[in-house]
Amino acid sequence: MDDITHAGSATIVLVHGGFVDGSGWEGVYRALRDEGCHVAIVQNPTLSLADDVAATQRVIAAAPGPVLLVGHSYGGAVVTQAGNDPKVKALVYIAAFVPDQGESVDSLLKHAPPGAPVPPILPPRDGFLLLDETKFAAAFAADVPRDHARFMAASQVPWGMAALTGVVGAPAWRSKPSWYLVATEDRMIAPAMQREMSARAGAKVVEVAGSHAIYISQAHAVASLIRQAAAGIAGDEAGRALASLPAAEQGAR
Repeated sequence: MDDITHAGSATIVLVHGGFVDGSGWEGVYRALRDEGCHVAIVQNPTLSLADDVAATQRVIAAAPGPVLLVGHSYGGAVVTQAGNDPKVKALVYIAAFVPDQGESVDSLLKHAPPGAPVPPILPPRDGFLLLDETKFAAAFAADVPRDHARFMAASQVPWGMAALTGVVGAPAWRSKPSWYLVATEDRMIAPAMQREMSARAGAKVVEVAGSHAIYISQAHAVASLIRQAAAGIAGDEAGRALASLPAAEQGAR
């Protein structure tokens, strides 16, 4: 069940990536909720990109007002496509893929920069992917407490090949503002690759020392960037409202 709180104006919609589920957002959720933010958490089936976009669109449709869409890892591909919904005002990428038109996570990985880490993805079985449990912590969650990282490895959600290879049609970042958090110690998506994708999207960028699971290990830093983006949305909305007023009324304000 999607969990939504009711304070403030914009709904922050959190979209998880591959191999994990929405429960990993708990720390970010709590930090944002404590600030009075509306928060919704999508539970992607991770069967295909189309299915995950549809799951995200259902949460967007249920939001009472404007939406700030946040994606981690593969979730970046999901929000890039789902973000075309007119209710979505901005995008936030957390150590995430940012595909352009005609690109997929698979095609981006195949063009990773030289020396980029190779995620320990096992050969597909029945059309699904998993990470090698023995290498999960080092690759995905190096700065997460050991017992928690072991649990994440043991409770992986199989990632569908159709999610990996799903192609983005119209990238929302071309028409909407975006923010990006680079995890500088990421061993799943090379930090250099994160910088390239965020620069191409014209995103406002912050860098934080942390693993690919930075949304767990550095939840408050992640929440801080999301709040910045939410403030940016609020500022833009206020500016447009002011601009629509008659000149005399603008001066009075």
